[in-house]
Amino acid sequence: MKFVSSCLVVIAAAASTTAFTSTAFVPTASTSSAVATPKALNVFSRNNRMQLSAATDVEETTSPIGEPSGDLLGLPARPGRPLKVAIAGGGVGGLTTALSMLKKGFDVTVYEKTAAFARFGGPIQFASNALSVLKEIDETLFTRVMEKFTFTGTRACGIKDGLRADGSFRMTDDSLAYLFDETAPADWFVKFPLKECADLYGLPYTGVINRPDLQEILIDECRKIKPDFIQNGNPVQGYVNKGKGNGVTVNLADGTNVDADVLVGSDGIWSAVRAQMYGEEIKGSSKDLKKRQGCTYSGYTVFAGETVLKTADYYETGYKVYIGPKRYFVTSDVGDGRIQWYAFFALPPGTKKAPSGWGGSERDNQADPEENLVEYIKSLHEGWTDEVMTVLDATPPDSVEQRDLYDRTPEFLRSWADGNVILMGDAVHPMMPNLGQGGCQAIEDAYVLTETLANTKSTAKIEDNLQEFYRKRIVRVSIVQFLSRLASDLIINAFDTPWSPHDDLGKSWKSYLTFFWKPLLQYAIFPAQFAYLYSYFPTGSMGSLPKELNEKWKAEHYRTSEKEFERVAIEGQSTGGPSFFKTAEVEEKKEAEKATA
Repeated sequence: MKFVSSCLVVIAAAASTTAFTSTAFVPTASTSSAVATPKALNVFSRNNRMQLSAATDVEETTSPIGEPSGDLLGLPARPGRPLKVAIAGGGVGGLTTALSMLKKGFDVTVYEKTAAFARFGGPIQFASNALSVLKEIDETLFTRVMEKFTFTGTRACGIKDGLRADGSFRMTDDSLAYLFDETAPADWFVKFPLKECADLYGLPYTGVINRPDLQEILIDECRKIKPDFIQNGNPVQGYVNKGKGNGVTVNLADGTNVDADVLVGSDGIWSAVRAQMYGEEIKGSSKDLKKRQGCTYSGYTVFAGETVLKTADYYETGYKVYIGPKRYFVTSDVGDGRIQWYAFFALPPGTKKAPSGWGGSERDNQADPEENLVEYIKSLHEGWTDEVMTVLDATPPDSVEQRDLYDRTPEFLRSWADGNVILMGDAVHPMMPNLGQGGCQAIEDAYVLTETLANTKSTAKIEDNLQEFYRKRIVRVSIVQFLSRLASDLIINAFDTPWSPHDDLGKSWKSYLTFFWKPLLQYAIFPAQFAYLYSYFPTGSMGSLPKELNEKWKAEHYRTSEKEFERVAIEGQSTGGPSFFKTAEVEEKKEAEKATA
C-alpha cells in the first residue's frame, strides 16, 4: 500500500505538471527573450490514449490577412501534398522518427554520415514508457523488437553494497534485519520497483535490445515504405531557413543542397544542426576539456565491458548497482548469457586509459597501450566484493572501452526550433546513463513530433507548430534530465558504504547519510521516480500482454543463455568486434577508393 500511495501521489503531480500553462512563454532559438503566446496545452484521453494537443492553431488552415497561406499538406485521408522532411542523423532517434513519419504518409529522407551501416555497439535499454510509444507507432515494429528483447525489469534490480556483498551472488532481501541480527545478510541495499510500476500502468517490462538488431529492424521497416529513404555518407552540415511557409534549404557534406519543409536535427550530442542554431563550434572544447560544444563535463568517466558469465543469480537479477566510496559499478544481463558492466569514476576529463567505441579513439593512442585495463579497474576497486572482481576477471582486457560523460542543462531559455528546423534527442537533451532514458526520450520525441506535424495542414503553420512541439516536451524532458543527473551525483557525491553497527566499513558522514536514505529511497523516492518515468504511455494499458510476453521470453532466454555458457566453456571468452566508428572509417575508405578507381 505504501508503494501504491507513492505512485498515486506522483501521478497526480505529473498530471498537474503536464498541463502546466495556459499562457506559454516561447523562447526563440536565436535569442533568450520570451514572447507570451495564449495557447493552452490540454491533457485529454482518447480510447485510453494519453495525447497532448494544442488548444488553438494546430488544426487551423486559414491565415490572417497579410500572412502567407502556404501549401496545403495532406495525409492519406486528407487532400494536399505530403510533408517533406529531412532528418539529420540515422541513430535510434532519427530512424524512429523516420518510421513514425513514413507511417503517416510524409516524404522522409535521412542523411547519415556513415558510408554504410554496419553491425556495431552494445545493448540499449528501453523502459516501459518507450515500449508503449514503439507499439503506438507501429505494431509490427513492437512485435519485432519483442522478438529480440531481454527483459530485466521482471527480475531483481537495485543497489547492492559493494563492500559487504559476500561474493557468492546470493539472492537476499533488502530489509533492515542486519541492524538487529549480525548474521542477517546486508548484500542488497535497496531494490527498484520496476515491475510494480510497469504493472501499475499495464505496460511491458523494462529491458534491453542489441543496438544492431534494433537498427536493422528500423531500417527494414522504413524501406518497406520508402526503399531509398536513407542517404549514407552525406551528412547535414548546415541549413538556410527560407521563411514562413517556404521551408528550409539543407546543406550537405558533398556540397549539394536539398529543399524540405522541415529539417529534424537528430545528429547526436555533437550535432551540426545544433551548432548552427545556437552558434556553437562542433566539438569545440575549452583548454581544460570541461566545456565542449555547449556541454559541461559531468565529472565522471565510465569504463564499459562485456563478458559471458553464468553467476548464481544470473536468471534472478536484471541489473545491479554496486555502491562504495566515490564510485559505483553496474552490471546488467543483456541476453544470451552476456553481462555488460559499467564502472563510473570521478576523474578529470581527458583521463584516457581505454579506447572509445563511442568516439573513435584507438588503443595505441592511449598513454600506455600495453596496460591491462581490467587490472587497472580492479585496482580502483580494492577491497570491494568478489562479485565485482569475478565479472572483471571474466572480461577480455582488449574489449574494455571508455568515454567521458558530458551533460547539458535544459533549454528553458532557448527553443529547440529555429524557423522550419527542430532539434530532438541527444542533440538537445542528452541524458546521463543512470536511468537508461536517453533513447527512451528520443523515441518519445519522435512520436510527439510526428503527431504534431500530422495535425499541420499548411506549410505556413509549420514554424508555429514546431514551437508547439518544444512546449509539449520541455517540461517532461527537463525532469528526466534532472533525475538522471541526480542519480549520478547522489551515488558518487552523497552515497558511501552504508553504516552498520557490526563493522567499520561505513563510518564517514556519507555512510550515515546513506543509511538514513534507505527507507526514503525504498518507499518514496524510487516508487515516485519510476512511476513518473513510465507515466507517458500513449497505448494505454496493455492488459495481460506484458505478462504473456515475459513468460514466452523466459524459456527462450534460458535456452540461448545455456547454449552460450556451453560455448564459452569450450572456446573461452572472445573479444568484441571493432567499434561502429572504426567500422565506419573502413567503409568510408573503401568508398573513397572506389570513387578514385
